[in-house]
Amino acid sequence: MVAFKILAGGYDVFVATYLFNSDTSSLTLLGKSPTGSNPSWITLNPQNRSLLYAVNENPGGALQSFIITPNASLSNPLDTVSSEGSSPAFAAALSTGSVAVMNYDTGNGRIIPTTSQESEFVTSAPLITFPPPSGGVSHPHMALEHEDEVLVPDLGGDTIWRLKKNTTSGAYFIQGSLPQPKGSGPRHIAIFNDRLFTVHELASTLSVQTIPPQPNGTSITFATVSIIPPNPPAGALWAGAEVLIPAPTAKFPVPYIYVSNPTGDSIAIFEHALVLVKQVFTGLDQIRGMEFGNEAQGGDEFLIAGGVAGTAGVIVLRRTEVAETWKYR
Repeated sequence: MVAFKILAGGYDVFVATYLFNSDTSSLTLLGKSPTGSNPSWITLNPQNRSLLYAVNENPGGALQSFIITPNASLSNPLDTVSSEGSSPAFAAALSTGSVAVMNYDTGNGRIIPTTSQESEFVTSAPLITFPPPSGGVSHPHMALEHEDEVLVPDLGGDTIWRLKKNTTSGAYFIQGSLPQPKGSGPRHIAIFNDRLFTVHELASTLSVQTIPPQPNGTSITFATVSIIPPNPPAGALWAGAEVLIPAPTAKFPVPYIYVSNPTGDSIAIFEHALVLVKQVFTGLDQIRGMEFGNEAQGGDEFLIAGGVAGTAGVIVLRRTEVAETWKYR
């Protein structure tokens, strides 16, 4: 039997705690922890996994910190800091102790240092404003730490910004960019073996390219493929959202690529050469976030996914040794 607890944010005023039990194929709501409004993205501190950060995706955006208690509920907010923009849709805890928060609607973001305990924010972090495209608006949608850079896909600007830390001031600045196809809308990215995988929301595509030398080296794009099923259901619309490449484990040595389609409500599974393995239809209404379980708990067998529209909700899917076979839980 595998049993573990799941934390899920959303467009409400709480983070939900669920208990998953593989023997009974059950997912039980244990409780709701109060938060600021619209904790639509939550992330763990990489060094202290009992410390959680949550955005407040509102016109006056914010970032909050919480302790995860032994029963997997959240403490009262430890600290709250302004994102200094509108609709922060993503936060990422960095290895440096800082937390990146990106404001989707206002084309800017902050990389906010924390105190020694990493639960309180340093409010002096400057705002980083991304150049808008000609006649358009910047929409930063994610931040991913890679070596000494932070990469930020800009859905509105069709580029991936490369941020670097100033060694004197400690503030991050835009040092370069990785242009993406015009009109493609890069939304989320993942890196595996020095290859950059990008999901393009507006084009419904997945691409793989090299990570060029800093700040503006030339990148080689090896492949770009559609994430739309070959025989989509009638009336379905499509748009790429999140990409996951789980680390290989003893039970699952092949690191397939998983891409969520929020409007088609499927997960596309690819090999690293971007050959489609399978499309899994989730039954969710606008699937968004995905996460694999913890290997130490036997959770690497399970993929957790959440929906955002309709009744929203959370499901758990089970993978087998061969990615082609999935079971719903």
